Amino acid sequence: MALGTGSRTSVAIIGAGTQGCRLAYMWSSTGYDVHLVDAQASQLEGSHKVIEGFRSAASRKPRRWGEVITHFPKDLSAALQTAWLVVECVPEQLQLKRKVITELDSLAADEVIIASNSSSYTCSEILETLTLKNERRFLSAHSYWPPETPELEVMGHETTDPSCITLVLDRSKAHGFLPFHVKTPSMGYLYNRIWAAIKREALLAASEGVATPEEIDAIFKGVLKTPKGPFELMDVVGLDVVLDIEQHYADARGNIPSEPREYLQSLLRSGRLGVKKCQIAGTSSEPRTTRSHSGRAAQRWGLVTTRSTTLRMRDAVDRICSSRALDSSRKMATDDMTELADETTDAG
Repeated sequence: MALGTGSRTSVAIIGAGTQGCRLAYMWSSTGYDVHLVDAQASQLEGSHKVIEGFRSAASRKPRRWGEVITHFPKDLSAALQTAWLVVECVPEQLQLKRKVITELDSLAADEVIIASNSSSYTCSEILETLTLKNERRFLSAHSYWPPETPELEVMGHETTDPSCITLVLDRSKAHGFLPFHVKTPSMGYLYNRIWAAIKREALLAASEGVATPEEIDAIFKGVLKTPKGPFELMDVVGLDVVLDIEQHYADARGNIPSEPREYLQSLLRSGRLGVKKCQIAGTSSEPRTTRSHSGRAAQRWGLVTTRSTTLRMRDAVDRICSSRALDSSRKMATDDMTELADETTDAG
């Protein structure tokens, strides 16, 4: 049977964090089921309310929504039973991703496409030490913040079956994504590769005393007319996550200046991890107190989101569900959702 074809119609998603819920919403929008897998009962319970919030806010409602079926990792085989595609949305830790991909490869039928939602690791990096039974079905499908940001970057590796890429591009478009084919392996894909350079130069300018974070954000927003500046965006992601990804670029390329990482390290040593508003500039009274990104691997796959993040997700969705002014409610919820920082946030 050809990859991704036949009677298989559902999508499986590994990780019920913010990004996993958003992907479940998108992939269930044409009436097909989604199987959502997470190690935390609270995440699985909360995921239904988050997804229903997105559905309530949808300007165009389908004739039928697909069912979102939740599973614990021990039931992974059942979650993959009817899937044509499985997407991993676990934290941005290379060894963790390799562990999940290896298990998916061992359990998924040969025709199931396996995709990584990693924001910075290429397929080749993930596969480097692995021996899979079928690496031709493995690719990257990196999303941002659907449905508000529907862009999806699809990237293969040296031996990816081209038909897998074509199928994911076609089916994702039918589900409301705006897919882009990244034609050669690229660390950071398209957008994050460009964003990494902007972020790095902003950190370097601040570390050299060229301008304060507030001033850098102000001129960035003023000229480009963006709602947030680079430091505000980094704060939303979490400075620990930003440092992890910046270190990954440095390890891979070898010619990355050290000053941006040293600047981030000095902030982290002082306990400033990033917040809902710009803590780099010291303007917020709401400090972020989540654990470091590298410390989230727990409960088999490490599919852990902090309780505060889950509650903020639910608060944002509550605004959608309870308000009569749907357009206004959707905008407020979008603003809140955009500012949630968890392990699958990709602006780092």
